[in-house]
Amino acid sequence: MSDAAAPSPRNGRLALILVGVFALMVGAAFAAVPLYKMFCQATGFDGTIRKAQIAPTTVLTKTVDVRFDTNVRGLPWEFTSDQLSQTIKIGDTGLAFFKVTNKGKQPWTGRASYGVVPESAGAYFQKLECFCFTDQTIQPGETKEFPVVYFVDPRYAEDFETKGKAEITLSYTFFPTDEDAATKAAAEKTQKTEQAKRVAAVPPLGGSAAARL
Repeated sequence: MSDAAAPSPRNGRLALILVGVFALMVGAAFAAVPLYKMFCQATGFDGTIRKAQIAPTTVLTKTVDVRFDTNVRGLPWEFTSDQLSQTIKIGDTGLAFFKVTNKGKQPWTGRASYGVVPESAGAYFQKLECFCFTDQTIQPGETKEFPVVYFVDPRYAEDFETKGKAEITLSYTFFPTDEDAATKAAAEKTQKTEQAKRVAAVPPLGGSAAARL
């Protein structure tokens, strides 16, 4: 075989580099969503609320109105807040309560997503305790109450994007977990199929066409 037909070491190295770049791109695509979520929670970007470990030691005389918004998507739940709004001092700790009732006929598991408006307040609105970080399973007819402990960081009053804003809206939306939604969808499909079979098995009124002749 001639020398021209043999692959060169340079081409081999280039192929390895291209394979490595492709692998990195695939890995980055899979990691993008969780990394973006971690970034938002750490920085408050895009209106994402940060989770804090301790409350601030400084409490200002300036106050801010916190409004509460509740929503449900894809769950037979009634989700409400015990209070429409609260007025708290910036830096002080607030406590709010929320209620969820399962109106369905079977247990459902959901997780709440959350955010604040204006989005610039996301870096300063922080929670010490919240129900949104874990899956919540509620039995048929059961009502659960969830507390939220929060505060507005005193730096909120110094940032030029937020210091003039006297109102923050805290919004929660409950969604079914992916696994629970798939299980319930399969169960509903099976139930509909069984109902269709039972309907098809019922003879028409007056008997069959042959019997009426």
